[in-house]
Amino acid sequence: MTGARRIALSVGDPNGIGPEIVLKALQALEGEPGLHVAVFGPREVLARAAEVTGLGEVLARAELRPTPDLPASSARFGEVNAAAGESAVASATAAIEACRRGEFDAVVAGPHHETAIAQAGIRFNGYASLLARLCGQPEDRVFLMLVGGGLRIVHATLHESVATALGRLTPELVVAATEAGVRACRALGVERPRVALFGINPHASEGTLFGPEDARCTVPAARRLREQGLDVADPQGADVLLADHARRPHDLYVAMLHDQGHIPIKLLAPQGASAVSIGGEVLLASTGHGSAMDIAGTGQARPDALLRSLRLLAGIS
Repeated sequence: MTGARRIALSVGDPNGIGPEIVLKALQALEGEPGLHVAVFGPREVLARAAEVTGLGEVLARAELRPTPDLPASSARFGEVNAAAGESAVASATAAIEACRRGEFDAVVAGPHHETAIAQAGIRFNGYASLLARLCGQPEDRVFLMLVGGGLRIVHATLHESVATALGRLTPELVVAATEAGVRACRALGVERPRVALFGINPHASEGTLFGPEDARCTVPAARRLREQGLDVADPQGADVLLADHARRPHDLYVAMLHDQGHIPIKLLAPQGASAVSIGGEVLLASTGHGSAMDIAGTGQARPDALLRSLRLLAGIS
């Protein structure tokens, strides 16, 4: 994989750990040949993070694409507020739009805070939904893939109630999520990924013993995917597939519900996972963790997950 060598990096929620870990990641990447990273975010917020981390020289050397600063009354470490939520979306939007103009190969977005964004009155279901909206694509055709702990898991549904997710799950949606995951695997160097579908119900319903949902949705989806020549077996229970991962690893797992995919990734890579938005016009990755308001401004935050996301898209081992 050649990798995305020009990356637009947004700071995420300015009151969280995003600005701090952005500077720490830039420091770790200094001297990386051929990699160009530009930072999108409020100038004063990054200056404040530089004071906390002692990385003023790193900030001085960085390419900064400034977005509007927060009002002083809203710029407080660890505080969840609408202005910070609006700022996180603004910096990510600017990075995505620069990528769409061809200035960058990919976007990495810092951790956001969903409550702050909701307080700003912005419709937001993760960066995948923002990416779809900005690119004029249907939101249900841009998917989240978590990468970490030796696993790649794409989610057919995401931040919604289980009842809503069950109502939306169709063979077409599962096929689309799998196809997006396969394309992403190929971009990451896995040319013919071996794919496993998680069943909706326990034991993938055991026929229809535990309900009709898998017979209606995941089983026909698997059949359609095989007809395309993809290496996809019939759905199985998520517990069985994950327990067997060490002996019979799959390159890609497809989760039907949020927790099916998030729990194993966060168990195996609690602070080190990458969240990749796939299926869209722009390749976008973020951290698999949140904005950690409880330690924001203390200088304790580690940039591991952000670095993994940058290196994943840049093709750096």
